[in-house]
Amino acid sequence: MSKKIESVNYGLEKIFDGAQDFLPLLGTDYVELYVGNAKQAAHFYKSAFGFQSLAYKGLETGSKDTVSYVLVQDKIRLVLTSPLNSKSKVNDHIVKHGDGVKVIALWVEDARAAYEETTKRGAKSFLEPTVEKDENGEVVKAGIYTYGETVHMFVERKNFKGTFLPGYKIWESDFKPEPVGLKFIDHMVGNVGWNEMNTWVKWYEDVMGFVNFLSFDDKQIHTEYSALMSKVMSNGNGRIKFPINEPAEGIKKSQIEEYLDFYEGAGVQHIAVSTDDIIKTVSDLRARGVEFLSVPPDEYYRAVPGRLEEFSHELREDLERLKSLGIMVDADEEGYLLQIFTKPVQDRPTLFFEIIQRMGAKGFGAGNFKALFESIEREQALRGTLDKS
Repeated sequence: MSKKIESVNYGLEKIFDGAQDFLPLLGTDYVELYVGNAKQAAHFYKSAFGFQSLAYKGLETGSKDTVSYVLVQDKIRLVLTSPLNSKSKVNDHIVKHGDGVKVIALWVEDARAAYEETTKRGAKSFLEPTVEKDENGEVVKAGIYTYGETVHMFVERKNFKGTFLPGYKIWESDFKPEPVGLKFIDHMVGNVGWNEMNTWVKWYEDVMGFVNFLSFDDKQIHTEYSALMSKVMSNGNGRIKFPINEPAEGIKKSQIEEYLDFYEGAGVQHIAVSTDDIIKTVSDLRARGVEFLSVPPDEYYRAVPGRLEEFSHELREDLERLKSLGIMVDADEEGYLLQIFTKPVQDRPTLFFEIIQRMGAKGFGAGNFKALFESIEREQALRGTLDKS
């Protein structure tokens, strides 16, 4: 990966220097997935990914239409929601998309102001500012639509002292698997349709006040068979990063096209979660049955020392150990990063997870794109979805 491409990443602070951030975001509050069976999905994320039980909402708490299980690991909160009857609108989402991300909740100081600022700039409303209360205080929530049927929910919780949100109770469980070292959400990637990437880039710029600080085209992200284009959007303080992908023309069907076919529209492609010890995290995940994409070929790992040397970095981890686990390495001026990608976590080839450890690097593994996409193409070939129909 050339230094020129990665260097775009370091202009973020300068871009925002002196500019007023009209939508200050404190971080990712939670990610809500609509799933077919929340009880079983919760067991999977606990046993396989090391999440812990946090909170519950269902029939026992007065919720008649949906049930939700909240899981936590360090700063990551996942909410798994299923319908309780055929009339619930959650059914429509699951029938069309399968299990997938519905809500990316953003922690804000003032949910009303966030809603007003974004809707007046053109955002479509999902939920007008709503106050939810219980004995632990109150939370203000408001939501807008982004790409596809995905929602950004603004969550203001400064006057709430409870476990999660009003209406939820503490979820006690005797099953408490050890965490695997996942720390926080590093970034979340959205896939959008043909020629829609720039439309959504402009939407994030105009509506959310984000900046496009890193871009890749089909000349940089391609294999022998397929290609895609991607732009990375970030908010003012850099805590929230949303890469946006769209397909590009290729001989065969790209992973983005496959996603759009099976998700039946735009949506979240993967959630990247950070760890401080990727070797231990991935070893634990593999031992618990989490499946990862195939290991890159030997020539990939033979080239790693030279790629790090180009930026005057020295690998602290054992390269053979990284190779045995299939962990990839990329570098930029600031340092290097280690990353690996799971296979889809449901039967439709849609949502998957990335495990990432940053050793100073601020990029997104551009030097790994070719090896990554070739690995995905091998999976597509096994699924019979690589060839254009």
